Amino acid sequence: MIKVESDVSELVLPRAQILNGTNNAWESVIDVEEEISSKTAPKDVVAVAKKAFATGKTKPLKFRREQLKGLLKFLEECKEDIEKALYQDLRKHKQECHLCEIEIIANDLRHTLMELKEWAKPEKPEKRLVNVLDGVYRYKDPYGVVLIIGAWNYPLLLTLGPLVGALAAGNVVILKPSELSPATSSMTAKILTKYLDKECFQVFLGGVEETTELLKEKFDYIFFTGSTTVGRIVYQAAAKYLTPTTLELGGKSPSYIDESADIKKTAKRILWGKLINSGQTCVAPDYILCTKTVQEKFLQHAKLIITEFYGPDPTKSPDLCKIITERHFKRLVDFINPENVAIGGKFDISERVISPTVLINVSPEDPVMKEEIFGPILPIINVRNAEEAINFINEREKPLALYVFAKNKSVQKLFLNHTSSGGATVNDTVTHLITENLPFGGVGESGMGSYHGKEGFDTFSHQKSVLVKDFANLTELSLAMRYPPYSNTKIKLLNFVLKKRSGISFRILKNCFIFSLGVACAYGVQYICSQLNESE
Repeated sequence: MIKVESDVSELVLPRAQILNGTNNAWESVIDVEEEISSKTAPKDVVAVAKKAFATGKTKPLKFRREQLKGLLKFLEECKEDIEKALYQDLRKHKQECHLCEIEIIANDLRHTLMELKEWAKPEKPEKRLVNVLDGVYRYKDPYGVVLIIGAWNYPLLLTLGPLVGALAAGNVVILKPSELSPATSSMTAKILTKYLDKECFQVFLGGVEETTELLKEKFDYIFFTGSTTVGRIVYQAAAKYLTPTTLELGGKSPSYIDESADIKKTAKRILWGKLINSGQTCVAPDYILCTKTVQEKFLQHAKLIITEFYGPDPTKSPDLCKIITERHFKRLVDFINPENVAIGGKFDISERVISPTVLINVSPEDPVMKEEIFGPILPIINVRNAEEAINFINEREKPLALYVFAKNKSVQKLFLNHTSSGGATVNDTVTHLITENLPFGGVGESGMGSYHGKEGFDTFSHQKSVLVKDFANLTELSLAMRYPPYSNTKIKLLNFVLKKRSGISFRILKNCFIFSLGVACAYGVQYICSQLNESE
């Protein structure tokens, strides 16, 4: 989380206003448990990166594969270091470390290593008649120096996840981990840098002031994960240099429970998605939309499931993560109105742990519905039917994720066809995020751009159009119609050649021509042989 000054100072809130807590988007900026400072000035870090990219060493596929293998080796050899750091920052259980951080990145790396050669090859788009004699290609060039700004809630996944695509595309990377997860950030800087090229990969540590200075530098691409408000400021900083940017933001991701759903399984899947990382997940179900009847069934199952997950007192469970900072903890506790609590409501200030809490009789105007919750609190809004739920969703900003629970196929299609969201999952939560061959990203207020798998490679690659002509006489003859002196005849010829046509593609016609030529040659050889036999 950062504050940007200098050329975008008009967007920055006064520090006194931040300290007074009058804007929640900035609260986490100044609540840093451990101050980390970078010893190297941003301009020097960027200078090293630019010099490294200028050598061209990142472009060969062999080098890219070595870096990707180095990153995978880090994940495989340093699991204990990673587990320890994530526990220190968020009290994450080892299982969540592996399921929600380490293995997602590792699988993306394996997938990328298997497909990289194919992804990196120049593509050959379909030709038109005007290009019949030309080479038409789409090259994938690295952008250059990429800045990746990670997030604290998944300090490994949301920092190293984008790194996979950036390295695969042949870029030089400067990584800026979040200062709010100091243990993981420090571990990344100390250990990961030993597995990757030290000039082509650098970790820049620091807080608000350091990141502000870093964003004054010119990058070739910026990838940011964080809040929508801060995302706007990063985007404005990038605009100074017209730097292309991917923004992975957030929002209030709704879950609709239809009467046709299996309520017991639905409750378990929603609560799992909501409570991993104690709800501090950008794609966590933020609230539920359902009828009163479904609500009662959901609550019955939810009480038993929460006890099954975390025992009779979840605040004592080793499987429930802590809230990242005291300020964030206080913000969440303020959402819990005792009159609305159907389940939970307990919390432990000393451990910064909040028991899984379900709120009912919630109004759209209540504070808990005004911003992304980012904690283990789940409000339920009652609607009469699917159409009313869709209207409720569409009246608000587009969410990062949408969840629909229904056996009824028509209900599933209704939500998928009549709502807009970054991604969607039917009858489950969160798991679209960990499917490496599906692009992950937001839309509207929830972000722009996407990554994972080939989408990550494409995100960090410039698609360069390449047209290749030769100097053959036939090629020159085909170009004669474009040269002066102009005439009506040339106009007609140009219109004929340039016209886009539907139907059989040039590639098919080319294949038919080659096949026909082969058949003709075969018959020709057979005819010559028969003539020779007759002459004998």
